[in-house]
Amino acid sequence: MSELKPRHPLVDDEMLEDDLEMDLESDQQRSRLGRRRKRKRGHRRRLTLAVLPTILTLGNGVCGLAAIAIAVSTASLDWTPESKLFAAGLLIFGGMLFDALDGSAARLTGQASRFGAELDSLCDAVTFGVAPAVIVWRISDVLLQRLTWGIGVLFALCVLIRLARFNVETPEDDDHEGFEGLPSPAAAGTIAAFAIAIPDLADFAVEETYPEWIHQLAQFALNASHYVIPTLALVLAFLMVSRYEYPHVFAQLVRGRRAPHQIGQALFAVVGVVLLHWVALPVVFCYFAFMSPVRSFLQGKSASTAGSNPTTSAEGG
Repeated sequence: MSELKPRHPLVDDEMLEDDLEMDLESDQQRSRLGRRRKRKRGHRRRLTLAVLPTILTLGNGVCGLAAIAIAVSTASLDWTPESKLFAAGLLIFGGMLFDALDGSAARLTGQASRFGAELDSLCDAVTFGVAPAVIVWRISDVLLQRLTWGIGVLFALCVLIRLARFNVETPEDDDHEGFEGLPSPAAAGTIAAFAIAIPDLADFAVEETYPEWIHQLAQFALNASHYVIPTLALVLAFLMVSRYEYPHVFAQLVRGRRAPHQIGQALFAVVGVVLLHWVALPVVFCYFAFMSPVRSFLQGKSASTAGSNPTTSAEGG
């Protein structure tokens, strides 16, 4: 005769079935709520994809890719090397324009998002990092090829470091009035300005309407560019990862905040472009790139001079 185990008086089969049904219903409710939350979160993510700022940002990337394609093209594009570099430089300037407009469009329309910031950095890495490096590789045929390759790679890596540091250190409520370190668009624009100016320098060197001293000066500049531009790329790479303060020129222009000396600088740049054509661009960009470190050096020198020569009070008679 088998022994039967006694049942607990508070537990029976009907109660167990009711508990199981309640557990199943609660699990189903939780799964439905989780799916609804996921759909809502996905819906919010899709809403943050602003059309106009995204198109402008992608236009920046397209300009960078086109600049690289033209600069590295050989027999497939029947242009002179100077014309290819000129077109690549103009495309980098086009990328600078798109880069300036996409952030302003996102802030003005209230559509700034983390997605747009990340996409902007990726496009900047192509247009302002890789494309100028390719120009450095193609613009000099005097230095060792491995040296120009190394300089171009170092420039592109410093652009990546500059962009990553900017993303990490810049808060969402930043007023975008200035930068720590030379902005990557300005560094790339300096390299592109030299590439754009080379055809005009070639014209100055051979055009009969110019005097002989202009011919000689232009030819000297063309010969020196093979050494100057790679060296300049090294200096610009250092300035990008430095802590020198640079103003956000485009944001100040959009907001109408212009000091009197800035108006004078703008007029000087316009007159230079009228007189020197494209040759004025390297002068303008080099002025912006070296303005902050030169000012910091002069301020530090004047402070050290003042500290070493303290003023003494005159004795009264």
